Amino acid sequence: MNKKIQSLLAMLAISLMIAPALADERLKEVIADSDRPADQVERDPYRNPYETLMFFGIEPDMTVVELSPAGGWYTEILAPYLKDEGQLIAAHWNLDGDVPDFYVRIRGEYEERIADTDRFGEIELVSFDPPALSELGEPGSADMVLTFRNVHSWKRAGTFRDVVRAAHEVLKPGGVFGVVSHRLPEDHEQDPEVRSGYVHQSWVVSVLESEGFRLVEASEINANPDDTADHPNGVWNLPPSLRVEEGDDEDHYRAIGESDRFTLKFVKR
Repeated sequence: MNKKIQSLLAMLAISLMIAPALADERLKEVIADSDRPADQVERDPYRNPYETLMFFGIEPDMTVVELSPAGGWYTEILAPYLKDEGQLIAAHWNLDGDVPDFYVRIRGEYEERIADTDRFGEIELVSFDPPALSELGEPGSADMVLTFRNVHSWKRAGTFRDVVRAAHEVLKPGGVFGVVSHRLPEDHEQDPEVRSGYVHQSWVVSVLESEGFRLVEASEINANPDDTADHPNGVWNLPPSLRVEEGDDEDHYRAIGESDRFTLKFVKR
């Protein structure tokens, strides 16, 4: 091998090492941005956005679908990170038909917030309500699909498998489906109505693996061993909701912190 080829290979190796490092620094910058709302920044110690997104393998040139972003806690990070080189698709609640006022208000506030294209870029907003509305983009067009603290809602509605199929359809082969949700201990009985908000990690894994995904790794990034998952109002007893009954000790739930959560990385087979 001549010296010119050796030099080119060395430069290529260096560039491949530098690129992920630059992506890491960009993500840190976005998370530290003073434009993020202060009440959202307060949640960082519980939600660990840098560690979580790096665990999933996010890169700034990806096409990423965020499922049910609600008020947009993760959108505040994902959109600025992706806006220059990538694309964020926000699959938000469908407002057609008889929907709760809460849905109307939260999606309206979300749309108003992301209208700031200087900060967020051009987010593609789609209505997502599987199985009736389940198209997330062209088949095989997305690098990553992410969902944060939503599985309980889909389990309650009986649509979780439809959600998983929609994610599989839009992802490229080898694309990543990242799932964070409230964890029910395996020795606790699952309430079919999921009124607590907690679900078994093993059940989530079994559904995804039966629908064409492979579990790559489970992380304890968002674990909270202080959460016993048996509160009167479920996860909503804990911060940030702090839905505490009269006479109950709010400080007790505040001290626990946010819920214990599993963090699962799947790839499309």
